[in-house]
Amino acid sequence: MGRGKIVIRRIDNSTNRQVTFSKRRNGLLKKAKELSILCDAEVGLIIFSSTGKLHDFSSTSMKCVMERYNKAKEEHYHLMNPTSEIKFLEMEAANLRQQLQYLQESYKQLLGEQISGLSVENLQNLENQLEISSKGIRMKKEQLLTDEINELNWKGNLVHRDNIELHKKAYLVDQANAELHNKIYGLGSNSEANRAPHITLC
Repeated sequence: MGRGKIVIRRIDNSTNRQVTFSKRRNGLLKKAKELSILCDAEVGLIIFSSTGKLHDFSSTSMKCVMERYNKAKEEHYHLMNPTSEIKFLEMEAANLRQQLQYLQESYKQLLGEQISGLSVENLQNLENQLEISSKGIRMKKEQLLTDEINELNWKGNLVHRDNIELHKKAYLVDQANAELHNKIYGLGSNSEANRAPHITLC
């Protein structure tokens, strides 16, 4: 006799339910692995037991499988609902236009234009923004000036050291010239003195 057909319904006995879960889970994981190998398919399988324990399998990495799944699902949704994508793009365009208008108005207000309709509170906020901007500009300017002064001082120190070295070299050259002069004229005087005739008085 053949095996009777199994009725697919929840198994009431907890022990039998756990045994069946373990067997079928292992079989399902095995089939997923075989499918990925035989058919060169990217497979991701996630199983949670009734106790909340996780069992999973992925032919590559579960992160890559999930990213590919989410991307494909999103593309499929937009493909099946083109009107929703158009509405989304229209909303994005409207938001960008609104942001651009706000930035243009803020820029003109910072220049002192289009401020006649502003309240006292708005004018105070605008003044605070200008003060903050001015403070930032002053700090940046002071920093640049300080950097330039430090650089000039550094270059000045280099020039000063170079001048000292040049003076030392010039002094050594003067000394060498003086010694050479003394040697030349000193030898000449001695030679003249040796050649001078001796006069004998009678």
